Amino acid sequence: MQGRTVLYTGAAGGLGLKTTLALMARGATVIAVDNDPVKVADLTAAAEGEGAGRLIVSTVDLSDLEAFRAELKRQIADTGGIDVVINNAAIYPSKAFEDYTVEDHQAVQRVNVDAGIVAVQEALPGMKARGFGRIINISSITLSGGWANLSTYVASKGALMGLTRAWAREFGPHGITVNAIAPGAFPTDAEKIHPDPEGYNRHVLEQQSVKRRGHVGDIAHAIAFFTADEAGFITGQTLHVNGGWVMQ
Repeated sequence: MQGRTVLYTGAAGGLGLKTTLALMARGATVIAVDNDPVKVADLTAAAEGEGAGRLIVSTVDLSDLEAFRAELKRQIADTGGIDVVINNAAIYPSKAFEDYTVEDHQAVQRVNVDAGIVAVQEALPGMKARGFGRIINISSITLSGGWANLSTYVASKGALMGLTRAWAREFGPHGITVNAIAPGAFPTDAEKIHPDPEGYNRHVLEQQSVKRRGHVGDIAHAIAFFTADEAGFITGQTLHVNGGWVMQ
């Protein structure tokens, strides 16, 4: 990853921080997009002296797509281009389907999907010019099994899966691969929406073939794999990192 620039949305979150550090340890410059001030402070502190890489923090609000596009143009001008896009940021309001408004659905779509579209649109010309690019969309196990009270989130992850395949087909001739990673149940802030954490933890372990909870490093290793030159013949695929809960 030496000399390469990574755009990583949601980079300071539960699954993001470890991956950001792993990419920096490999020499990458990581443009970390996250607007949670506490998480950003934790990431900045953890990144001090981390490998040969460089951290650039952007606190732009992804729901403001035009502001995000303008920020990307500035970052591309400063860094010379983006080699890897990791679309990870997501919001996940939870309630019964009939209680969602159309505006709720559109808000989730804007952050979880539309921001990723903007990121790829801005990074793509440079990737094509260099004949190299890696796009990684973070999907979810919820798309495989369906989860009650998360319909807008599940729909957004389905959209990312469709884009993964469409982009892989369209961008492949330019040396650009596009893949998705579908994490299983990881003990991050997202689990705080569950009313019975201990019961949920037992449920997860019962479902998985591997009887331990996932570590954020499991996702970091999967992302690092897809960014590597050695993964250049893999595109349009989804890697399920879920301890054998869902097998495809």
